[in-house]
Amino acid sequence: MLGETEGEGFGHMMGGLETGRLQVAARALGVGRAALEDALAYAQERESFGRPIWQHQSIGNYLADMATSLTAARQLTLHAAREAEAGRRVDMEAGMAKLFASETAMQITLNAVRIHGGYGYSTEFDVERYYRDAPLMIVGEGTNEIQRNVIASQLVKRGGLDA
Repeated sequence: MLGETEGEGFGHMMGGLETGRLQVAARALGVGRAALEDALAYAQERESFGRPIWQHQSIGNYLADMATSLTAARQLTLHAAREAEAGRRVDMEAGMAKLFASETAMQITLNAVRIHGGYGYSTEFDVERYYRDAPLMIVGEGTNEIQRNVIASQLVKRGGLDA
């Protein structure tokens, strides 16, 4: 039996999944932030054609997109965490945070490797490890395909986002 009273088990189990998904989202934010910070530092140090590579439009665009996505993922995760802390059920919100933060970490780490060029595959630079770590966030605590199922189911059950 899960819990002290018969029939409480499912709620306990779901609460554990919600917490786990929030934790995966938080880990994904950490990996994404580390990759962004390393890419930003590298882009300021590395030069091509007589200027830092961040000044080349495509690299600057990568950095801007990485920072924007990371900030959005962080806000989504904070929202879900605050709702959970308030005692509300957050299966949809935790699923959204886990889905978005993990996909964001994957994209950020890929862009960090791109910014580093050939060095992105070198173990001399941490972005190589971040790129290997990011896929774990996509499959941990329920794959992102499962998160999409949870989100869609809750949207219908709740009658939309604000119902």
